[in-house]
Amino acid sequence: MKRKSQSYILIGMVVLLVFLAYTVSLTAVDRHPIGPNGSVVAYATVNRAVHDFFGVHLWLYHLTDWAGVVAIAVAFGFAGVGLVQWIQRRNIWRVDRSILLLGAFYLLVFGVYVFFEYTVINYRPVLIYGFLEASYPSSTTMLAACVLPTAMMQFKRLVRNRMVCRIVNGLCGVFTVFMVVGRLVCGVHWFTDIVGGLLFSTAMVCLYYGAETAV
Repeated sequence: MKRKSQSYILIGMVVLLVFLAYTVSLTAVDRHPIGPNGSVVAYATVNRAVHDFFGVHLWLYHLTDWAGVVAIAVAFGFAGVGLVQWIQRRNIWRVDRSILLLGAFYLLVFGVYVFFEYTVINYRPVLIYGFLEASYPSSTTMLAACVLPTAMMQFKRLVRNRMVCRIVNGLCGVFTVFMVVGRLVCGVHWFTDIVGGLLFSTAMVCLYYGAETAV
């Protein structure tokens, strides 16, 4: 198990480095003003081609926005589990280590989200209510691809009925795919925003899994 956890941590670190290098490349590669109000976007050729192919579907944008509440509810659910354990055991260090680790994971993901809200790499390819909004990495993609896979790991540990666990985790997997694909197809993010969100999420989930199995 130790070797397995080390392998996932190594993979996570490699993917995280790829994410960082990729993010830096967005400040230099094929940058052209193809966005609203002349906003400049990297990998402009690819981004414009993908955006033109899918078009803009605001109904899907709103649907995936509201569906994101499911992932938020899952995160708060596990936060509630940790809070109950803390109250019952009267010591935060007696809370299940995997739950504490999950809480730290959530805080890290939220911190990265806040960082990119103020460090704008790309703006959206469409105006939202008349305003340009930060678009990189796709926060909805990050939310779904970080919260739900880690929740699936927790469900395997907490849900003893294997059939129920498979059904719940299957639904989580389908929902994650829907959120990522829906966010790409709806046209409110550039293709590179989705890729960035997936790279970051993959790195974080691998690091979490490696740390969780080492606990």
